[in-house]
Amino acid sequence: MIELKNVTKKYGKVTAVDNISFSVKEGEIVGLLGPNGAGKSTTMNMMTGFIEQTEGEIIINGYDITKKPKKAKKSIGYMPEGVPLYTDLTVKEFVTYMAEIKQVNRKERKEKVEKIIEKTGLKDVEKKLIRNLSRGYKQRVSMAGALVGEPKILILDEPTVGLDPKQITEIRNMIKELGKTHTVILSSHILSEVSQICNKVIIINKGKIVAVDTPENLENKVNNKNCIYVTVEDNENKIDTIKNKIKEIKSIQLTQKNEDGTKQYIIEAEGDIDLRKIIFNEFAKENITIFEMKKADTTLEEAFMKLIEGGNK
Repeated sequence: MIELKNVTKKYGKVTAVDNISFSVKEGEIVGLLGPNGAGKSTTMNMMTGFIEQTEGEIIINGYDITKKPKKAKKSIGYMPEGVPLYTDLTVKEFVTYMAEIKQVNRKERKEKVEKIIEKTGLKDVEKKLIRNLSRGYKQRVSMAGALVGEPKILILDEPTVGLDPKQITEIRNMIKELGKTHTVILSSHILSEVSQICNKVIIINKGKIVAVDTPENLENKVNNKNCIYVTVEDNENKIDTIKNKIKEIKSIQLTQKNEDGTKQYIIEAEGDIDLRKIIFNEFAKENITIFEMKKADTTLEEAFMKLIEGGNK
């Protein structure tokens, strides 16, 4: 569906995107992640044909975007960052105008515009001027513009930036629903959002690809320690003797002292051993009360930071 082969973008002596390659299959929802200035928006602008790459190939739905731009761009619906809209138009006027630009069949245009307005939840505001809409509704209007022309691919640049939690949830649910019928690429700084929506993540840093994988695999790859967080009441500091009694423990480290007198420790096990049952039994014998015990799973945020930091070294 989408393939980038050794793509580079230079602005004079500055290399914004440096020899990147990746592919996106039909029906995937892919998150493009990276810190500010990493090259995410440049990559998206090249995929949409808004700017041309310096080197390499970009294939969209079987068409080279530089050699057959019209056919390639026909497959793309683009929602740029910052929601650039014609604010003096009503919602319906804007979506209709986008349908005219994208040359939607005149006989079908009215019906298709109505369907898109319904699909994006804009029916109640279709007669309002865009400038009078909330940020959340403006995002929906931008999404409606991207959906005009029934593109197979949606490219969404920071689709939830600047929204409140309720609006973020609404847009997130809309993207999930659109993912059932479209191939979606989105960039976002909200990593928890990406882990919930996307089935593949591409991490870019300083113009280079750092990782391409599922959110789960990325978390597992950097989670190379078998650790458990334990919050306990241990007035006699008997935990100092626990390491000697449980041979499977590699290390015990105090991470937090709480106001109620409890302490949190991180306990690292040898190999792949699950220590939870052993800890429960041995702590009971030593009269150490366990308030909480949980595995120290790596989040996508932690995986992202470790991969970025690794790429900076």
